[in-house]
Amino acid sequence: MASHLRSVSLPSRPHREVEEELCSLEACISSPSLAIERISDCLSRLGDMYCSIEEIMCLPSNQVCSSQQRMMLDGEMECSLELLDLCNAMHAEFAELKNIIQDLQVAIRKGDDAAVQVRIQSCSRLLKKAKKHFKKTAKKVISYKEDCRMVTLLSEAREITISLLESTLHLLSKQIITPKQSLISKAFQKKNSVVFKEEQMQMLGCSIGDLEAGVGLLFRRLVQNRVTLLNILSV
Repeated sequence: MASHLRSVSLPSRPHREVEEELCSLEACISSPSLAIERISDCLSRLGDMYCSIEEIMCLPSNQVCSSQQRMMLDGEMECSLELLDLCNAMHAEFAELKNIIQDLQVAIRKGDDAAVQVRIQSCSRLLKKAKKHFKKTAKKVISYKEDCRMVTLLSEAREITISLLESTLHLLSKQIITPKQSLISKAFQKKNSVVFKEEQMQMLGCSIGDLEAGVGLLFRRLVQNRVTLLNILSV
C-alpha cells in the first residue's frame, strides 16, 4: 500500500521542487543584500531550474495537449523568443563591457587620464543602452495566468528571469555609473594607488565575465526549452 501511494505522488514532485526553487530565487533576488557576486550563482540556479522544467515538459502526461493548451504553448513560444533576444543582447553587452573594463585597466596602468575618462563614459553609455533595450523587450514578455501547470511554471520562471536580469543591470549601474557608490569612483578617490585601482577594475572585470558566462548558459537552457516546446507542438 505504501509503495502504491508513493507511485501516485511522484508526478507532482518535480513541480513542487521547481516551485520551491522559484520561491527561493525570488527571495534571493528581492533581498536588499543581493550583490553582483551572488548574481552569477542565481543565474546558475536559474539555468538548473530550466533543466528541471524541461524534464517536466518531457513527462508523458505533458506530451498530449488540448487545443486550449496548444494556444497557451503558442503564446509561450512567442514569449520565449523575446526572452532569448533579451538574453542574447545582454550576453553581447556584458562581453563588450568586460572589454571596456580591460581597456580601462590598461589606461590606469599607463596613467592616461584622458583614456580613463573615455572608457568610463563608454561604460556609462553601454549600460544606458542595455537598460533601454531591457525596458523595450521586457514589455513584450507577457505573463500568462492559466490553469495549466506547465505553462504556469514557464511563466513564473520567465518573470524570475526578467527580475534577475533587471537586478543585474541595476547593480552594475550602481557599481559603474552612480558617482558616490561606484567601484570606479571609490578607486579614483584613493590617493596612493594605481595598484588599488587595478585591483578594483580586475574584480569588476571578473564579475562581469561571470555574468557573461551565466547569461550564456541561461541562453542555451532557454534554447533547449524552446526546442522541447516545438517538439510538443509538433506531435
